[in-house]
Amino acid sequence: MSLYLDHFGLREPPFRITPHTDFFFTGANRGPTLDALIYAITQDEGIVKVTGEVGSGKTMLCRMLLERLPENVETLYLANPSLSRQEILGAIADELGIPTDGKATHSLIRALQDALIARYAEGKRVVLLIDEAHAMPAESLEEIRLLSNLESKAAKLLQIALFAQPELDERLAATDMRQLRERITQHFNLAPLKQDDVAAYIEFRLRAAGYHGPNPFTAEAVTMIAKASEGLSRRINILADKALLAAYSSGTHQVSGNEIKLAAQDARFSPLKPKAPFNPKPLLWGAAGASAVVLLAALFIGAPPSVFREADPNSTLALTPQANQTAQPGKRLQPVTLRSETQGQPASPDKIRFAPLTRQHFGQYDQWIEDAPNNHYFIQLLATDASQTGQIEGFLARANTVLDPSQIRAYRSSLSGRDRVGVIFGDYASREEAVEAMQSLPESIKAVQPFPRQVSKLR
Repeated sequence: MSLYLDHFGLREPPFRITPHTDFFFTGANRGPTLDALIYAITQDEGIVKVTGEVGSGKTMLCRMLLERLPENVETLYLANPSLSRQEILGAIADELGIPTDGKATHSLIRALQDALIARYAEGKRVVLLIDEAHAMPAESLEEIRLLSNLESKAAKLLQIALFAQPELDERLAATDMRQLRERITQHFNLAPLKQDDVAAYIEFRLRAAGYHGPNPFTAEAVTMIAKASEGLSRRINILADKALLAAYSSGTHQVSGNEIKLAAQDARFSPLKPKAPFNPKPLLWGAAGASAVVLLAALFIGAPPSVFREADPNSTLALTPQANQTAQPGKRLQPVTLRSETQGQPASPDKIRFAPLTRQHFGQYDQWIEDAPNNHYFIQLLATDASQTGQIEGFLARANTVLDPSQIRAYRSSLSGRDRVGVIFGDYASREEAVEAMQSLPESIKAVQPFPRQVSKLR
């Protein structure tokens, strides 16, 4: 690697995929987004959400926050999205230096609140940053909502920021996630870089690494990188790094289309899947004055209004009369709630909207059940009401990380007289084989108490 650096006159590698804040690119609206995010976290009292594709720069933005937030802001960072409710509380307590000592949940929450109140009295603000939030189990997302309730007489004690892939938006659109989505007052999205931005990004990274010569990447090379990477910064880094190495190996100081072609063949990126048009109606802001905060933030930092996602004025959700309250000295406002026109009515089976991962595993079940022998066995992992779409999607996301995804299937059944969804795993010729396979399941899966069932029970 030292020869590679010397060859191009570089002080350090310019295209590392590990987030390094010295290489934070402020173009393509990244800089204004960071400023607006800092403002929202320090001035607002709702949950903040940042979404973007894999490799779009969410983790880099999170690292920049850790550096740029004011000194009076204490940050807690959770990088493991698979934590259970109790584990989340324990992790936060550990970050705050609170001994758990086997405390029950209610005692632990009380200890957390006391610690947060003490920090508030000292003029400090505590912010919880959660990475990969789209992969969190439904019960853990619910715990996040409950943590957002911790407050003093005048202000929230814990500010929460979620960093996630776009799948989080689909999970939040589920019926059983409405309470959480109403707490989210600020929405930010990191869009892929356009071709002009890709050129500026590559130039910036080279200069930040100490490069002083003319840009080694030809216009053709930049165009090919933009196309192959689909504008994702992590992919740009991988392609540019491989291309520089290829140019070094060839003894040239210019990176042309040939080097990019070799880099793309070696990288073997899968194309991004096209996403269905997203319906923003369920994501109405659930706090009074949210639009005012957006306007103030834009004026305060000079960020363009497009940084923020606007609420849909044609949404079928309507504010209750509580939203018309006005602030009075010494009087706390009641929480603003959102009322659905169909509130209190059970969801029709035809209207239940399942998230992408659930639909994928429905398809896997349909293919499997056609030929599965009735005397075979499988392992039942989960069975719940079909309306619990967030719980189902969260469980599947967690299971996919510890089990073979191709062996995980989801089915919908009303044999019990209720609309239910089940999640199953494997295909075994006998009950003994299924029981033996259960013994090797990860502890996180064993915790849900799986059990063997015969295929005939599904028909």
